[in-house]
Amino acid sequence: MRIHFHPKLLDCLGNYNKSMLLSDVSAGITVGVLALPLAMAFAIASGMSPTAGIWTAIVAGFIISALGGSRVQIGGPTGAFIPIVYGIVVQHGVQNLLIATMMAGLMLLAMGAFRLGNLIRFIPVSVVIGFTNGIAVVIFLSQVKEFLGLKIDQLPGEFFAKMKSLFFHLNTLDVTTVLVSVVSLLLLLAWGRGARRFEWMRHAPAPLAVLVIMTALALLMHLPVETIGSRFGGIPQNIPPLSMPTLDLSLIGQLISPALTIALLGAIESLLSARVADGQIDDRHDPNQELMAQGVANCIAPLFGGFAATGAIARTATNVKTGGRTPIAGIIHAVVLLAVVLALAPLASNIPLATLSAIVVVVALNMGEWHAFKDLKRYSSAYRSVLLSTFFVTVVFDLTLAVELGMVLASLFFIYRMSDLTRIERIPLEDFYGVEALSGEDGTPRILAFRVFGSLFFGAANKMESQLVNLTVQPKVVILDMSKVINIDTTGMDIIRMVHKNLVKQNAALVLCELNDQPASIIQRSGFFDDIHAENVCSNLTEALIRAQHIESNARFTPSDYS
Repeated sequence: MRIHFHPKLLDCLGNYNKSMLLSDVSAGITVGVLALPLAMAFAIASGMSPTAGIWTAIVAGFIISALGGSRVQIGGPTGAFIPIVYGIVVQHGVQNLLIATMMAGLMLLAMGAFRLGNLIRFIPVSVVIGFTNGIAVVIFLSQVKEFLGLKIDQLPGEFFAKMKSLFFHLNTLDVTTVLVSVVSLLLLLAWGRGARRFEWMRHAPAPLAVLVIMTALALLMHLPVETIGSRFGGIPQNIPPLSMPTLDLSLIGQLISPALTIALLGAIESLLSARVADGQIDDRHDPNQELMAQGVANCIAPLFGGFAATGAIARTATNVKTGGRTPIAGIIHAVVLLAVVLALAPLASNIPLATLSAIVVVVALNMGEWHAFKDLKRYSSAYRSVLLSTFFVTVVFDLTLAVELGMVLASLFFIYRMSDLTRIERIPLEDFYGVEALSGEDGTPRILAFRVFGSLFFGAANKMESQLVNLTVQPKVVILDMSKVINIDTTGMDIIRMVHKNLVKQNAALVLCELNDQPASIIQRSGFFDDIHAENVCSNLTEALIRAQHIESNARFTPSDYS
């Protein structure tokens, strides 16, 4: 198999000009400034250091833009990864998180190389909304500790243990931290609304503006709140040395499931983000190239101490809105982040953790499609069941299990709907030819015709058996009009074989007519054409009736003549 590796960047360089460069530089600077507080906030919420978040944004952001399949995708740490990464850190430690991230990178590379990018689109909307809203709730719950300033050494990753720990530590609430959190939250919401009315507010992303304001207030008022410096010792003002995470081969088996979760979520979020961006810039991304870029990014970022990264919907949208039209904008965003770290890292020590927590809370509120719950009554019970089940399992148990359950339920409901659409109706031939022409002396019909609708697959096997295999009468010829059959699977093929065998035992014949391409192909490949004989496969119902009358009227026919 030939692997197609062709980044979008190569397509953009051919006609690149000064005007495009200026637009990309402007967008890259804006997104880089926005990405800084988000990277730190997501890292801390995930149980990592803010340094790890920043270098994830720098390294992964650069690689995803340089090698990706989208013109405007911005990569880095995202809120969706918070519950996953935090759970891995709590259960397996930071080093094993880095290993799991690299394993996820290899999985994404393989998915892109084997051209599985388009398969992500087969995940039903109900499943996507269910786990997106579920992740938003999990992110919100993960911030209760920092938002309220609770004195908890390490918040458990498991849902019930987490809720128990939060409940029993409510008495440790810190009033000053709560005030900083609430003021930060209100400022974030107010800044977002104000940006719609005032031009000057749009030039500064809300997270950065609020971060600067609250850091300044905390310093001026000497507020006794926990900061990046007090917990993490600040952010190093240098490039971290490359280092391979310590690999414990005995834990590889335990890391497969977390790695698969990271890969699955990374693939879904990045391709959803790229798809949304396509509509904004009138372009079409390459999903397989995008997955390969995501894979490379997640393989390399851990070497710098980074963790899981994917395409970020909010930062990608900001990139598009501020004029970014080529991967150069994403590369500049990574360069801006690097410059900020090298020049201004010491200033980050004074950032209140409560403000970063408020930023994450707003991200959680904005990422959820809450209107979907209000609209549930407009949809079928199947849709509601899939969405709510996926949501519940995501919140209470695990994202991977939630997606698996959602896909299984969606598949089962689909099978049920398809089987319900499959039907077999008797064609009233006596209305056209008269009862005498089609019945024997005892009144038994000599020729029966049925029209089959829908798909002859395993889900409709019971209908086929009850109506075709177990006939209450014994005709000499049975005609199956297949003009309305869109698909036959191996189970459907076996049922047709069974019908044919039963008729042969009764010294009767089977005639097929008006086969569509897919049914004709599987009947041909299965060898059934040879069993039934080519003359018993007709182009239309009229020819099938002529053939049936010929068979029935031939007094000397034997089973081998029509079997």
